[in-house]
Amino acid sequence: MFGTIFNTMMIIMGSIIGSIFKKGIKDEYHEILMQAMGLAAMGLGINALVQHLPSSKYPVLFIVSLAIGGLLGEKLKLESRFNTLVNKYSKGNLAEGLSTAILLFCIGTLSILGPVEAALKGDYTYLLANGMLDGITSIVLASTFGIGIAVAGIVLFAWQCSIYLIAILMENSLSNDLLNEVTIVGGILILASGLSILGIKKCNTLNLLPSLMIPPIVFLIIHLAHL
Repeated sequence: MFGTIFNTMMIIMGSIIGSIFKKGIKDEYHEILMQAMGLAAMGLGINALVQHLPSSKYPVLFIVSLAIGGLLGEKLKLESRFNTLVNKYSKGNLAEGLSTAILLFCIGTLSILGPVEAALKGDYTYLLANGMLDGITSIVLASTFGIGIAVAGIVLFAWQCSIYLIAILMENSLSNDLLNEVTIVGGILILASGLSILGIKKCNTLNLLPSLMIPPIVFLIIHLAHL
């Protein structure tokens, strides 16, 4: 768990540093930072798709996942409830920034494979590298959206701990194909978040979050069917 703790602390420290910078940044600089974050999110999302979509053995699974997950998220009203909760304790557009931070920190090759490598091989290389990257990213995000970005560190901790435990429990059945499908869906969500930040198209990204659970469920059904 050392790698996950390090990753979480880097996000919290980066958020503190970024929030200090935020107080001295003019409005026009905030605007360009928003654009930079939007473009960065789109770039990371496209990169995830380009890298992993060609390797997919179930090329329509991400479509089904987004459709079912989106309907479930809309039914649960995740986006509106999240915005209401965040806006209750903060001002401005923290909700949008926090949702983007959660996706950027949690949905990525290093963040997903890191806990798996730590659980199965005791290798913390991915998590340590991811911690350094997330620390820098959190500085930029917090300088734009404020100290509230630190909450994403708590979400990341729960996310990576969950993956760590699942990897231990499913050591023999956890496959690269499953991780690949989850990363594809995550890449699309990050891309959608970038579109929202840039104001190109407002996407209810949080309502699509349940889409990430569909590939594991499908793979579990396939695994049980072959028993």
